[in-house]
Amino acid sequence: MAVLPQGAGWAVVLGFGVFFSLLITLITYLLKRYMQEEQTSEMFATAGRSMKTGLVACAVVSSWTWAATLLQSSSVAYQYGISGPFWYAAGATIQVLLFAILAIQVKRVAPNAHTFLEIVNARYGKTAHIVFILFGLACNLVVTAMLLLGGSAVVTQLTGMNIYAACMLIPLGVIAYVAFGGLKATFLTDYSHTAVIYIIILVFGFTVYATSEYIGSPGKMFDLLKAAAIRAPVPDNEDGQYLTMTSLQGLIFGLINIVGNFGTVFVDQAYWQRAIAARPSSTVKAYLVGGLAWFAIPFFLATTLGLAAVALESNPIFPTYPERLLIADVHAGLVAPAAAVALLGTSGAAAILILIFMAVTSAASAELVAVSSICTYDIYKTYIKPSATSKDIIKMAHITTVGFGCFMGILAIVLNEIGVSLGYLYLLMGVLLSPAVFPIAFTLTWRKQTATGAIAGAVTGFVCGVSLWLIVTKAYYGEINIDTTGGNYPMLAGNLASLIISGIVSTAVSLYNPDDFDWESTKNLKQLTDTPSEEHILDEKETDPKRLDNAARFAYIWAGGLTVVLVIIWPIPMYLSKYVFSKPFFYGWIVVGLIWAILAAAVVIFLPIWESRSSLVSVFSGMVSDLTGRPRTTPAGHDEIVVQKTVMEKADSSMTM
Repeated sequence: MAVLPQGAGWAVVLGFGVFFSLLITLITYLLKRYMQEEQTSEMFATAGRSMKTGLVACAVVSSWTWAATLLQSSSVAYQYGISGPFWYAAGATIQVLLFAILAIQVKRVAPNAHTFLEIVNARYGKTAHIVFILFGLACNLVVTAMLLLGGSAVVTQLTGMNIYAACMLIPLGVIAYVAFGGLKATFLTDYSHTAVIYIIILVFGFTVYATSEYIGSPGKMFDLLKAAAIRAPVPDNEDGQYLTMTSLQGLIFGLINIVGNFGTVFVDQAYWQRAIAARPSSTVKAYLVGGLAWFAIPFFLATTLGLAAVALESNPIFPTYPERLLIADVHAGLVAPAAAVALLGTSGAAAILILIFMAVTSAASAELVAVSSICTYDIYKTYIKPSATSKDIIKMAHITTVGFGCFMGILAIVLNEIGVSLGYLYLLMGVLLSPAVFPIAFTLTWRKQTATGAIAGAVTGFVCGVSLWLIVTKAYYGEINIDTTGGNYPMLAGNLASLIISGIVSTAVSLYNPDDFDWESTKNLKQLTDTPSEEHILDEKETDPKRLDNAARFAYIWAGGLTVVLVIIWPIPMYLSKYVFSKPFFYGWIVVGLIWAILAAAVVIFLPIWESRSSLVSVFSGMVSDLTGRPRTTPAGHDEIVVQKTVMEKADSSMTM
């Protein structure tokens, strides 16, 4: 399926990487020159704790848009029909929505934290800290492995580029701008990459449902899917149809998806990093907006390209015609590329290549900063050099960014060699990571959880989850290998055991001898600064306890309500009804997806620009002043942030009066 020359792969991987590195480096320089943003350790890890709703929401969307978001969602659409995109989207949206509760809790109980692990250490001590460092780093490893497995597979399949070269070169550009610009740089690349992703998704959507000579309308798609159900019916779907939510395997995937993605959100420092970087007034809104905006990406893209692959595979234009896609290619995430090539030829291949590259590099930048923060603050500062200065932290952050970036490529090569695919790792991630979900969530929301309860819950959940996964594999298939352990039933058993047993054990052990934590030790966490002028102080109305309490209540109500809608009220009645879509209903389904995608794109693209208008004006006016030789004015950005140096200068002047 290599429809593009190898040079296209090299051009995207190296050319785009260099371009965005230079672009973000330039923007970081402009912010330093015209907005006086110095690259201290606090700025590197927290972006000044001043980010507004639009940019944080965009960063959340970007962090959650993996290669799997674009590839695996289309694969499950190909396998299970219309239910696949829904369960992928809904099953991975609710975690971001619910994370809004934890995000505002950080602002309430640990406003100066750099990582969630610092909070664990402050509350439970060193043993728990080390246990959850292992879970945190394991999460980053799993996520980066999936990013590079999916990205390198697509680059290789579409261009013929050597897969090992793709694995090693994709992270290079990311390393450059993260090392130079830190977390703020990732926010800026998140914006640019996510804007491109939405635009390409909408192009595919309008192509499939409006302009394509092979499909061109929801009605034609409906007819083609009906014919496909006769040619290749879906096992365990109502009447073998692709156009029904009554899909047993789709439902099982949905459950695995829900459990697994709790692990890769609640245990991923990247999401905590964005919560820490957001100003309190923006935190809850950013995660709710980001979650709902993200829903449109897998839902609409997979309903477009995943179903298009089913509809077109009997057409000679399809890359594997007259055969269906091999199951190995489906698991590798090659459904969307095959559909894109069938629809638009080399243009479709180029579009999907850019789409995947944007998703991989943007999400990888978030993981690089996350690993860097854990290594610097939770390992280096805590156990190696407690007296580390801000300059020491910056130096160590640069070292770990480069080191982990290179390790990402090596890990992807190893996994490719042993035959671990993107789809396999996506199903497995909950078994490995979800044991830490309840203990971490309780750390910020439940006074009574003890250190013993947190550790016992995580460790027991992990042991039981892995054990049950392998036991069910042996019982169901008779042997244990890569193919059998990747089955839906073993994965479902392992995922559920890891999450549920962890929660039960953590609760029971904690209630046996409950704590009554007062949050004082977490509130006393300090920013790391060499001079007082480096500390970031929020305006009083941002830290007002009543406002934070109201934001927390808002988070509980809206996150909880939307979760119930997405995983119960919307899908379950449709599953139980055994309803097979009519043509008018399918039309409505597609129109809803299209409108959702357009609104999501508008919010993500235009809200950050509107909120940053004063900073943009300051930078632009500063550049004009430099070019014309006129004196520059004081920057107007960061309207609700004051630097401690200013406060101290005012205090000093009042004392001398």
